[in-house]
Amino acid sequence: MTDFDVRVARADEYEPVSGLFGEAMMFESTPDDLGRQLFEPERTLVATDGAAIIGTTKALTRDLSVPGAVVAAAHVTGVGVRATYRRRGVLSQLMARQLREVPEAIAVLWASEPAIYGRFGYGAAAWGTNYEVDLRRVGPTNDRIRPGALGVLTVDEALKELPTLLRRAQEQRPGVSGRSDLLWQKHLEDKPDDRNGRIARQILVHRDEAGIITGYALWRGKMNWVATGPANEVLLEELIAPDPTAYRVLWQHLLTMDLSAKLGYGHGAVDEPLQQLVTTPTALERRVGESLWLRVTDVPRALQQRQYAVPVDVVLDVTDDLIEANTGRFRLTADETSVSCERTDAPADLTVSIAALGATYLGGRPLTEFAPTGHVTEHTPGTLNRATAALNWPIAPVSVEIF
Repeated sequence: MTDFDVRVARADEYEPVSGLFGEAMMFESTPDDLGRQLFEPERTLVATDGAAIIGTTKALTRDLSVPGAVVAAAHVTGVGVRATYRRRGVLSQLMARQLREVPEAIAVLWASEPAIYGRFGYGAAAWGTNYEVDLRRVGPTNDRIRPGALGVLTVDEALKELPTLLRRAQEQRPGVSGRSDLLWQKHLEDKPDDRNGRIARQILVHRDEAGIITGYALWRGKMNWVATGPANEVLLEELIAPDPTAYRVLWQHLLTMDLSAKLGYGHGAVDEPLQQLVTTPTALERRVGESLWLRVTDVPRALQQRQYAVPVDVVLDVTDDLIEANTGRFRLTADETSVSCERTDAPADLTVSIAALGATYLGGRPLTEFAPTGHVTEHTPGTLNRATAALNWPIAPVSVEIF
């Protein structure tokens, strides 16, 4: 018997839900009008003990780029349990119910504590690169480029211009989340209390020779002086440049900021082309870590809504301890023009855990990686390599924001 209930949140519970999450994560929650407008009570679950909310989780309505497509994906966030209710099954009940009820075929999240989410069938599907760049050593290359022009936008201008570029980025690289108009407003909100001593956000854009915006960078600066003089710090929050020239020009500008000694950037891809733009790659101090975790909630629908790098015909035997409908054998067939995934009674070529399927779904991790640990078992010789080649994608997935 449990001493708590799990239910859907009410529209008037935005503040207590936000407050509980802030308490669980140990930050001061400051509810605001945009947050209230973005609150989706029908997609928020709360655990209650009497009248008190003791746990919560939210699934935001957003889309996500996957190999060859942009699809609906439940963006899970706001997961927290009151400290005095830990180790009592609150989180387990919240997560299990959420995964069974989300209408999307996949769910994604950023894991504040990675050890938690593997228990619920999530797999780390995208890796991010955190850069700490020594601007005094890095040395941008002197490659000849047709630079176009750099400029800045106001927030109102950015709200009109930048969404198109993010959509183009989604068409190029898996793992990129889309934003509604309201989410863009929240993303570009710039409250002085949130700047941590840095200057107001700068919205830098590149225009091609026709005046069309082809890339943007959101960055802040912070004044810093040392005994030898100025050593300012640049924080790059986001850089989206589907056009190669825009990518190179924006980075050249950021790597040559006057009076600056350091640049930080937390959302690079593992195949980020940045190292090709500098003469001293060792000045790009890099740390690679897990970013986006993915959970398949509907196996046939999820496998049908992405594309595959090479043709494939394989029977997968999937095991899922939380979602019964995901357990069984599915025949996946795909070529350049079509994809099909249906239940079958045919013998399995591969046995695959739901976590391994999620980890490989965005094309950034090979299915073969999971064979030595028993998350994938090959029954028909040669099918593991063929399935791995099909699931892999030539461009690494990356998540450009923490949601």
